Amino acid sequence: MKEKSKILLSLFLISWTLFSVFLLITYGSQYIGKSYFDSNSFKGNLENFKSEIGRYVLEPFDVEEAKKQITVTKEEIEYHRNYYGSLTDQVENIKYQYQERIEQAADDPELKELLLHERDQKIEDIKKNFQDDSHVEEKIRQQKEAIIHRYAVLENENKKAFLDEYNYFAYSLRNIETGETFQSGDVNAEAVFKENFGDKNSYLVVNSSRTISPNEYDYTIMKPEMTIEGKVSRYEGTIIIPKSMMQNTQFKEDYQVFMTVKIILYSIWATSLLAIVGVMTVAKPSFRDFLFENRLKEYFLKMPIDLRIAATLFAIMITSLIFDITGNFIRFNYYYMNHEWIQIGIHLAIDLVLIYIFTSISILGALWTWESVNNEENIKYEWKRSLAYRLSDGIQDLFLSRSIGIQALAILTVAFLAGFGLAIVFIEPIFLLVYAILFIFIALPALILFLRNAGYLNRIMKQTKDMAEGRLTREVQVKGKSPLAQHAQNLNELQEGVRKSLSEQAKSERLKTELITNVSHDLRTPLTSIITYTDLLKNPNITEDERKRYIEILENKSHRLKTLIEDLFEVSKMSSGNVELKKERIDLTQLLQQAIGEHKEAFEKANLDLRVMLPNEPLYAYVDGQKWWRVIDNLIVNALKYSLEGTRVYITLKKVDSVAELAVKNIANYELGDNVEELTERFKRADESRHTEGSGLGLAIAQSIVDMHNGKLRISVDGDLFKVVVTVTAE
Repeated sequence: MKEKSKILLSLFLISWTLFSVFLLITYGSQYIGKSYFDSNSFKGNLENFKSEIGRYVLEPFDVEEAKKQITVTKEEIEYHRNYYGSLTDQVENIKYQYQERIEQAADDPELKELLLHERDQKIEDIKKNFQDDSHVEEKIRQQKEAIIHRYAVLENENKKAFLDEYNYFAYSLRNIETGETFQSGDVNAEAVFKENFGDKNSYLVVNSSRTISPNEYDYTIMKPEMTIEGKVSRYEGTIIIPKSMMQNTQFKEDYQVFMTVKIILYSIWATSLLAIVGVMTVAKPSFRDFLFENRLKEYFLKMPIDLRIAATLFAIMITSLIFDITGNFIRFNYYYMNHEWIQIGIHLAIDLVLIYIFTSISILGALWTWESVNNEENIKYEWKRSLAYRLSDGIQDLFLSRSIGIQALAILTVAFLAGFGLAIVFIEPIFLLVYAILFIFIALPALILFLRNAGYLNRIMKQTKDMAEGRLTREVQVKGKSPLAQHAQNLNELQEGVRKSLSEQAKSERLKTELITNVSHDLRTPLTSIITYTDLLKNPNITEDERKRYIEILENKSHRLKTLIEDLFEVSKMSSGNVELKKERIDLTQLLQQAIGEHKEAFEKANLDLRVMLPNEPLYAYVDGQKWWRVIDNLIVNALKYSLEGTRVYITLKKVDSVAELAVKNIANYELGDNVEELTERFKRADESRHTEGSGLGLAIAQSIVDMHNGKLRISVDGDLFKVVVTVTAE
């Protein structure tokens, strides 16, 4: 058997088996081993018969017994008496009713006399109602007797209808208390149905109590219902349906339907067993057979996983619906089609084809979906392709700004309701006025808001494109306080940041060029001297004094080169963050005094007047003592080298709030220019000609050390006044 034919046959046999199992689950308990007389339809008919035979035959309504149970209460008397109002109200009302008629009969004395007599009798009767309770009681009793008589007439009419409707039943029943027997038909005849009462079976119990409701004319009776208490009687005997009476029964068509459906269902269940055998022998499919590659499967697997699951579940739902429709058609519809067997056959054929198609889709959809998610990697892949993932991702992005998310949902809701309302207006034009008011005051403002925001968004996008193309001269217009306006403000800030970044980039390129130039110059100068004096030492004709002087120069230049290289290495380490601090509690006042003491003589030789202001008590801070000494030393040396001869140098240490502040001020011997912040860059000096000694790394090293201590180093210039302020957290 070819692979494709094998799969199609397997799907057909499985579809038929599933349909049979559905019918078995749904209808098996109603038909397997059951007859029509076990059906709910017949049981309901039988219970109705037993109830009505007790009501109309076994315990018929007894008028006289009912009359004996009539009672009239004081409340009923008062209710009847005052139903039309008080005595004066009723008398006045009677007089008013007769007044016009009496006046019209003025020319007929005899008629007038009769009307006056009739009026007076009614007035007298009303007065008697208020004077004599027994008079009212008799009236109420007569009304209740009339109700009982009407009820008895109705019972007789219903009895005739009952006897005509259930004439196919035969019964023989005996009251076990009184011995009275009731019989109709031959209960010994051949029966299609039989039920016995008494002995080992339960008795037929009949309750003769009645509840009688008065009609609309009995309005002067207080209680709307009358309860006639009866007795509960038990009967033994037999009820049968003779076989000969089957053609007279009202359920003969139902009986035929039941038997035909039973045969059909038994046939379907029998063929389903053959289908199961066929699947296990002839078709014999494996799980892999259903996973064959084909174009339909290719298209199906291109769908997102949740759409595949939804399509499969929809196919299963349609399959179940077709199962149910076909099952109901088998049970009922062929009867209502008047036994048009050709129509029945066509209808069933169509149903079976639909069952085959949708069951196959359900099976293949479930198997192919399972194959696509049979491991964790596939599950992750399919989830990221799913509509739910895209939707959740979109919703999350939508609510990154809660305001935009709420506005979007509100506009979508208004749009949906507007469309829904329009559909209602087409169906019921009477709602047009309400819809117009809601549209003008809700939908139209929402539409205007949407269009305005859309236009504003387009403007922002256009200006963003200009920014992306490098046109940074025009700011985005900020309108209102909406999220779009905030976005426009952010774009303006971004534009300003880009401008600053470009400026910083240009500055960085310039400093980089200067750095290379300065490093080359500062390293080349001592290196050139070393090479020059080394060559001079090679001359054998130099004197010993000259040799000593050359060696001394070489030593100085070597130390100079070593200092440059060490400073460069140190500032590089600090910039990379590879320096470990060993913080301890240090007295900054004492540390500064020691540093000043080492350079005091140098200041005197340089003809500089050093002015120092220290606190009167120790000023402690948690710093790395060695590194902080380097900061102080670099600042003092910087002032020593670059101060104008004959000027004062001010060094101040004080506590300001919670920080220790070290300030060094001097008059520069070179013009400083405007970019003082660049002085902390590596190899940057105020002496652009680089005639002074030094590496150009002093302030850069100090800046790095201060940063590592979470402190601040600030440089300011006022003309030739140069000032450095260092702050660090004090104890």
